[in-house]
Amino acid sequence: MKEGYIKVTVKIIRCSREDLQILQEISIETFNDTFKDQNSPENMKAYLERAFNFKQLEEELSNDSSEIFFIYFNEEVAGYLKVNMNDAQSEKMGDESLEIERIYIKNKSQKHGLGKYLLNKAMEIAMEHNKKKIWLGVWEKNENAISFYKKMEFVQTGAHSFYMGDEEQIDFIMSKTMI
Repeated sequence: MKEGYIKVTVKIIRCSREDLQILQEISIETFNDTFKDQNSPENMKAYLERAFNFKQLEEELSNDSSEIFFIYFNEEVAGYLKVNMNDAQSEKMGDESLEIERIYIKNKSQKHGLGKYLLNKAMEIAMEHNKKKIWLGVWEKNENAISFYKKMEFVQTGAHSFYMGDEEQIDFIMSKTMI
């Protein structure tokens, strides 16, 4: 290896039940880091307890129509991807669609292209399952994520309600047609 070069490794590995603890920790950390400044502590607490408790995550991991993958950056878990198909999708988009429910990257691992790796993994899964469309919901105030998805050729095709505790928020639905 030439002097001055740093070797970077990226691996994507499917999660299993043995990964529940890590999945819960990274879910809470990344969601909290991303959204705590724009939401009340009460609503954050209520959402985190509902969305990322062991029982909920275990159900998600055992659903045959959902897949969860960790991304490792230099041998450390840096984030994860969750995709849903068929009746696991959070909106009725049909059997020809794949939902990206989560692309979560730890703050310290952002700006290394890991989101693009995970998005590419989602597209690979969509192609393996002959899906014609990929879609996701992104909070209307999450400008960084919206900008990223636009760069990746997603377009806004709708909106739906998302509840953060007792507060109704709006998620843009963004879609991309598979070729």
